[in-house]
Amino acid sequence: MTPRQKIDPKANDLVRQAIAYSIRERDEVGVQVAAYLNGRLVIDTWDGIADPATGRRVDGDTLFNVFSVTKAVTAVAVHIQAERGLIDYDAPVARYWPEFGVKGKTTGTIRDALTHRLGVPFMPDGVTPERMCDWDWMVKQFANMEPQFAQKSAYHAISQGWILGEVVRRTDPKRRDFGTFVQEEICVPLAITDLWIGIPDEVEPRVATLIDYPSLPPYRQPGSPGYRSQPSNVGTCAAVYGRGDVRRACIAAAGGIFNARSTARFFAMLANGGELDGVRLLSDACVRSFSEPRPNADEVDPVMMYVLQVGMGGLRVNDRPEKRMSTASVGTNPRIIYHPGAGGSIAWADPDARLAVALCHNRMFDTYVSAEEDPFFPIGNAVRTALGIPN
Repeated sequence: MTPRQKIDPKANDLVRQAIAYSIRERDEVGVQVAAYLNGRLVIDTWDGIADPATGRRVDGDTLFNVFSVTKAVTAVAVHIQAERGLIDYDAPVARYWPEFGVKGKTTGTIRDALTHRLGVPFMPDGVTPERMCDWDWMVKQFANMEPQFAQKSAYHAISQGWILGEVVRRTDPKRRDFGTFVQEEICVPLAITDLWIGIPDEVEPRVATLIDYPSLPPYRQPGSPGYRSQPSNVGTCAAVYGRGDVRRACIAAAGGIFNARSTARFFAMLANGGELDGVRLLSDACVRSFSEPRPNADEVDPVMMYVLQVGMGGLRVNDRPEKRMSTASVGTNPRIIYHPGAGGSIAWADPDARLAVALCHNRMFDTYVSAEEDPFFPIGNAVRTALGIPN
């Protein structure tokens, strides 16, 4: 399958101007933007520096750490298994992973895991970057953990990936590792080339150099629940996620190495009700359910320190844009579904406009900022303006 495209030169130029503005005025370094409209690639542009040390510039094939944007792909893998009848959302995780059902975790469901209400947000004692790269070690630790929160919002920043990924692996008749499942069941059918959860060696030269936060975000201060979910030695930062072994590992909640073109194509499938170019991954009803807020949607998340807008499908929902933290770039349509990543990368699907957009970059910024400070806010506005979609 060859992806359909109809690049709009004027729209591309307008968005590239917005990227240049964010580099010039809002400290961005290297940025890619891609957008699909009605199933066609219409914007595919970039600017800036991929590697400041060498001067290597960003191009359309540059790959970026996208952190929690990865969670959207992992959630879809779970939904694929559910639609095949292999997973029941309301069943305990322990039905599919018996070892998980100890120390008070017998009743936590797949839906709880998808919506960050399972109560296991913290990383295990003794975790190191090397151990984080060992799938078997990590899942054994999570299976033996006690829940810290009882069916309330507690963002599983990194832990969610091993929990959901292990359920997918155990319900897969072929027992593939999670990264292989994503490639064979999502990327190959949709003709997506650069959506990696664990990169192969040959793409390493295309990965942009990650530029760290100027300071830790408020929710990750030592001693806080956010810190326990991302201890400094394994948290989402350049020192950890810039390592080759971490990039090659399958870290299914935060380890994605994507480019904007492939990310936008994945979200185009969601914007088109689960189907793209004649290939259906999910039913329209399944994707529609993603816009429904999860239970107790008004709770302040103790890990993230704000109201976390999560939908029933595991992606973020846009039902009350005024409560968002630095995701104003996605627009105001309440039916938009999206997922941001640590440091700012973000992608979204607008099912009403049949629009999908991905913004990838290499300079991590503190997402606790206003729209006026958000480097991606002018870029998101430029995409919609260029395509005639209301902001």
